[in-house]
Amino acid sequence: MTEVVGVRFKDTGKTYYFDPGKLDIHKNDVVIVETARGTENGTAVYGNKAVRDEEIVSPLKPVQRIATKEDLARIEKNRKSEKEAYSICQKKIEEHKLDMNLTEVEYTFDGSKIIFYFTSDGRVDFRELVKDLASTFHTRIELRQIGVRDEAKMLGGLGVCGRPFCCSTFLNDFHSVSIKMVKDQGLSLSPTKISGCCGRLMCCLKYEQNSYEYLNKITPRVGTVVDCRDGRGVVVGGAGTVAGVTGCEVVIWVVPRDVSGTAVRSAGCIPGVSLRSNTGNEGVKASLFFF
Repeated sequence: MTEVVGVRFKDTGKTYYFDPGKLDIHKNDVVIVETARGTENGTAVYGNKAVRDEEIVSPLKPVQRIATKEDLARIEKNRKSEKEAYSICQKKIEEHKLDMNLTEVEYTFDGSKIIFYFTSDGRVDFRELVKDLASTFHTRIELRQIGVRDEAKMLGGLGVCGRPFCCSTFLNDFHSVSIKMVKDQGLSLSPTKISGCCGRLMCCLKYEQNSYEYLNKITPRVGTVVDCRDGRGVVVGGAGTVAGVTGCEVVIWVVPRDVSGTAVRSAGCIPGVSLRSNTGNEGVKASLFFF
């Protein structure tokens, strides 16, 4: 076991392990650490704790110190400088007539490097822009092209559900999302209904995918003949969940159908799954038999 402290450099970024040394670090403490990009400031996600050796990527870099009042003042100064650098870079982009959209500017703690994040539909030759920025700021300049999902994470906003973007509030990383998830969940294939503001498939499609995969395995498919309390019927709707006062239940919608000459063999009841018959009146619960 090794004692580490978890540090995050952005509100919803990844958590990195550092060696606290003899420092007693607590949650939400601002710390100064050395990274591959230089000296940076981050926030402790949790204090000193022991983790297994196999979870660590050696060698661990040490935490230099807990941020002092002077360090906090410098961080605040960097934030103001980032806004100024954003305006200057935006003007330089227009002067060089480059097809790129500036998203965010980031200063390292010691000011040894300024990182400009931008989006573009294609590759951009920004060599002259880098030289121009370097002569203006007299420090190392890095221009980093990002995708539309990263842009949405940085800028934030409101999704189609009316809530702030998941990626900019609590998601630490982007999950793989595919059109197969849309089909498994029985959603519309219309791009306007399944795409987020970034134009990619919505991240929330991943949240319940495991449940849908499980339900699709244990429940009858659409068109299957089933026996329920109201009689024999045919499944017309896939598995879904209905919220109730005491919780949620899994339901399948069926319509009555008189099936003659077809032997229906039941192999047992599926625990936790019920069936509703759609007879024109309100749905009636019944035991679901899988056959």
